Amino acid sequence: MTPIAAPTPPASARRGRRFVLWGLFIALLAVVQGLLVFLTVEYEAARTQDRTEAVAASAGDEARQVMARSLQALQLLAWSERDSVQWRVDAAELLRSRRELVRVERRESGFAIADAVQAPYLASLFEPIARTSQSVEAQAACADARRSGAPAFSRSYYTPLPDGSGLEVMDLCVTLPASDGGALVATFSLPAVLEATLVADPSREHEMSFVEGDGARLARAGAARGAGIYRAERVVDLPGAKLQLRADSRLGRPHLIPNLSVALVFGLSIALTALVVLLARDVRRRAAAEQRLAEALAFRKAMEDSLVTGLRARAMDGRINYVNPSFCRMVGFTADELRAAATPPYWPPERAADYAQRVQAGLVGAESLAGRETVFMRKNGERFPVMIYEAPLVDSGGHQTGWMSAVVDLSEQRRIEELSRQQQDRLQATARLATVGEMASLMSHELNQPLAAIASYASGSINLLEGTPDATDREMLKQAIGRIAEQADRAGRTIKSVHDFVRRREHTREAISAAALIDAVLPLVRLQARKSGARIEVQCAQPAPRLQVDRTMVEQVLLNLTRNGIQAMEGDATPLAERVLRIQVSALDGDWVEFTVSDAGPGIAPEVAARLFTPFFTTRTEGMGLGLSLCRTVIEQHGGALDYDTGAAGTRFRFTLRAADT
Repeated sequence: MTPIAAPTPPASARRGRRFVLWGLFIALLAVVQGLLVFLTVEYEAARTQDRTEAVAASAGDEARQVMARSLQALQLLAWSERDSVQWRVDAAELLRSRRELVRVERRESGFAIADAVQAPYLASLFEPIARTSQSVEAQAACADARRSGAPAFSRSYYTPLPDGSGLEVMDLCVTLPASDGGALVATFSLPAVLEATLVADPSREHEMSFVEGDGARLARAGAARGAGIYRAERVVDLPGAKLQLRADSRLGRPHLIPNLSVALVFGLSIALTALVVLLARDVRRRAAAEQRLAEALAFRKAMEDSLVTGLRARAMDGRINYVNPSFCRMVGFTADELRAAATPPYWPPERAADYAQRVQAGLVGAESLAGRETVFMRKNGERFPVMIYEAPLVDSGGHQTGWMSAVVDLSEQRRIEELSRQQQDRLQATARLATVGEMASLMSHELNQPLAAIASYASGSINLLEGTPDATDREMLKQAIGRIAEQADRAGRTIKSVHDFVRRREHTREAISAAALIDAVLPLVRLQARKSGARIEVQCAQPAPRLQVDRTMVEQVLLNLTRNGIQAMEGDATPLAERVLRIQVSALDGDWVEFTVSDAGPGIAPEVAARLFTPFFTTRTEGMGLGLSLCRTVIEQHGGALDYDTGAAGTRFRFTLRAADT
């Protein structure tokens, strides 16, 4: 069976479609050409308006300069000392040289006209109306000139002429320096000023005029009459007054016929040139952008390669897709090994499950993993601490694509911290040994008394036992043996206090009463006090506040401060009766406890105070210079502060510690 062919559209239908396409094309061309013509007309109009603006600006500057030159000439005439005849001669010469000036007057202090000279070509000025009747504007200008101490212009005003016409003028007042209230008044012709501004328009295509604020013309100049289409106005600023200058072009709207063909050709050429320029510019911009991108990538890679901090990027499924060389050096695995592993090989096996759970919690939007300290494993199996700072990776659409991590190896930091701790322990041990060494002489003095008493009681007891003791002798013998026990116990307590102080080395913070801290160091303090003849006074708040501190370190601080206070009162500077060391404990607001150790010594010299807390600085030959430096370090480690105040009445050291939670 033969298939039936589709019917062919008639020729009229095909022609209709062709006409439609051509019509659309012609319409497009018409729109383009019309746009070109419109742009050409607007361009011509803009050029004409720009020329008018330029002429107005230049004419305004010229008018300002004309008025300024006339002002300078009038000031020269006002300042020169001349008689009346010579003044009239100079004024007439000025009027002949300055065509914009039509009259010059010399006014007395009462504003009466002393003398006046008019331009010869306008001798009939002020004839229809006397000058005395048209002096209001001049008087106002002179008042402004006397008030400001500078020449002042008046507002413009109209004066009629005998032939029925009139003239727009304005006055300038210049005060006379040699007279009391006298002034020089000059009258300017505004049309003459406009004639001088025509040099700004060599083609004479514009009408120059002074206008008022409502547009009314005051004066005009130029042979051409403005068409009123292209106008430009400028304000001429004068001392005390302003003039509005208008430039009106005589040209009308641009004609279409002479510019149409040129506009079409140039418009198409400009469009084609602009298209080529835009394409070339786009190619250059693309090349420059690619160059900048390559440089930025190279810079970023160099920066990442030079970092000592490890960088790691992970996808949302937890797989690693980027590491920098520092991270590879840190863990000992290559970048390919890290990207290929399903589970990070630097996770310690004993912690892998915990790490996987934590990462999964972070990947599904749980709390940020920034600032988390953990432990990684090197390729050789070594564990080392790291600090991880993580931030989400976001694409251009604002969607999170993974996590970016900065990993810091803390091994060296931990090693330095351990060395610092060991050094601090050695420093404290050295300070404690130095303290014990200084106490050795005190102990020998303190133990001599009980040992001597023991020896004496023992000798007496032997003497009693040599004979046949009666009841009285047995009672005395019993008392002697009791005294021996008391003195032995006294010596034992002294030795035990020093022994406990030396052996207490643990650095754990415990809750302890402030009174217990003071009681622990009082036996050692009293050893020093008895040798120096000083008294110890203790004042502690009741109930005694409790502290969460390292007991050994705080006892060391109290012992150092009290021993320093006792030593400060030794010598002739402090009488024996005034040697009192006060230890006070008081509770402050905000859960703080303050300890105060006060002495009655001569105070601290300024040169010593400047280096008081410097390590290894001491004023005693047998000292090591570590006491106060160690005290400040201990108090600051507990979160408190140590300071002092000194004077002629003694020195007071204060330090604060935070109270323990009740």
